[in-house]
Amino acid sequence: MNMLEETKDLGLLMDVRVKLTVQLGSCRMPMREVMELVPGSVIQLNQEAKDPVGLYINDKLIAYGEVVVVEDNFGIKITEMANG
Repeated sequence: MNMLEETKDLGLLMDVRVKLTVQLGSCRMPMREVMELVPGSVIQLNQEAKDPVGLYINDKLIAYGEVVVVEDNFGIKITEMANG
């Protein structure tokens, strides 16, 4: 395959929509506690506030970043790319 064909094939993928997810943290808890959650409940995550968040594309970790506020919305500022 020559370079022109590779570029054309790659161009076909550029409009494919993917799901981006930012993971702030996670935790484990017994189902009993999950069933007791109500509005106002606080769940402690296994991540400290200063730790970077993970950026995933289709459930694959691709980068780390910090949470920022853009106007009235949350965003993420990329600080490091994940290793392969």
